[in-house]
Amino acid sequence: MSEKPAPAAALSVGREATPAASMLPAWFLALGTFAIGTEGFMIAPLLPTIAADLGMSLSATAMLVVAFTLVLGLSSPVLTVLTAGLRRRDVLVLAMAAFAAGNLIAAFASGFGMLLLARILMALMAGLYTPNASALAGVIVPVERRGKALAVVSGGMTIAIALGLPLGSLIGHAFGWRATFLMVAAMGAVAVLGVLAGVDRKAGSAVAVPGIGERLAVARTGAVLRLLAVTLFWSIGAYTAYPYIAPYLAAVLGFADRGIGATVSLWGLFAALGVFSGGALSDRFGPARVAAFSLVALGLAFAALAIATGLPQTAARAVVIGAVAGWGFSVWAFFPAQMSRLIVAGGAGQASVALSLNTSTMYFGFSIGSAMGAGVVGYGAIWMIGALAALAEGIAVLLDRRHSAAPPR
Repeated sequence: MSEKPAPAAALSVGREATPAASMLPAWFLALGTFAIGTEGFMIAPLLPTIAADLGMSLSATAMLVVAFTLVLGLSSPVLTVLTAGLRRRDVLVLAMAAFAAGNLIAAFASGFGMLLLARILMALMAGLYTPNASALAGVIVPVERRGKALAVVSGGMTIAIALGLPLGSLIGHAFGWRATFLMVAAMGAVAVLGVLAGVDRKAGSAVAVPGIGERLAVARTGAVLRLLAVTLFWSIGAYTAYPYIAPYLAAVLGFADRGIGATVSLWGLFAALGVFSGGALSDRFGPARVAAFSLVALGLAFAALAIATGLPQTAARAVVIGAVAGWGFSVWAFFPAQMSRLIVAGGAGQASVALSLNTSTMYFGFSIGSAMGAGVVGYGAIWMIGALAALAEGIAVLLDRRHSAAPPR
């Protein structure tokens, strides 16, 4: 779920790349977004294990997700503006090095407090790295290859959905949850070395960083504001359910580590299919139709998860597996369609600002949803996870229809 800048034609950048420029730096930048995506997604199936190891309740341990998403959403635009005077490569090296350090701290954390502080550090650095990596990708390759470079960098997060999530789950259940943080720390260290070796220190010096005032001006645009409202409720619904997939599967289907890992891998596979096909479907049928279909399908998938809690376990298994697959596909098929609409709504010159606001809104919604889910888990009403998620998506559908019926600007 990374912040994708506007198409190359809409970027105001200098001619820093040469025809001989390699795509290798973009791949090293993508390793950083892959590490961030892996860390962000891997924790969900491991929450029960972490809670048991630390001797805490699951709802209290879920603060690791709530804090991460809230801090990332609120800090990303602020830190990007505050570091506008620094060289882009230096910002990326600093951010990824600190992100890797945060994972090392988490791996050897002696208690929940240290683990929470480590995740806050990771959130700050992830929010700083992701938009700057995307922006830098547009200036380190020739003009005719910028689109591919941007796709590579943003694809790091997509690959994390497909591979990082199940990989983190498998390693965490096989070797312990601390091993997953060590794995991500190693990824971050390699990304730091790659950026140092493969990206010129002066790269990105011509990239203008939008200020807070410019961001607020775009946010006040009617079309952008309506779309951000849709993003907010889409993300609330998504994270009301996602961090608690492990306790849901254990309670409803009686799954242990192996069953949870397999189901999470299924979710990751269909999520990757959703991301990759969402853009193609948007090009063919239009982003508005794809977004509307995805929201409706996602709401139905969450409703099915709620209904399955009242079914016999054998019948519930088929319903849940189908709902998980539909959930993974629809939740991420929505994402590229929504970004396409925001590029149009914000205007070509302000597309990167609109997408930055979308990223912040998304993570703010993630924090609200994960807090709601934590409350449900603490209360013990597991069926409410799917019900509240479906309700949030229903509100998103209504807001989406309101946007479609409103004037373009």
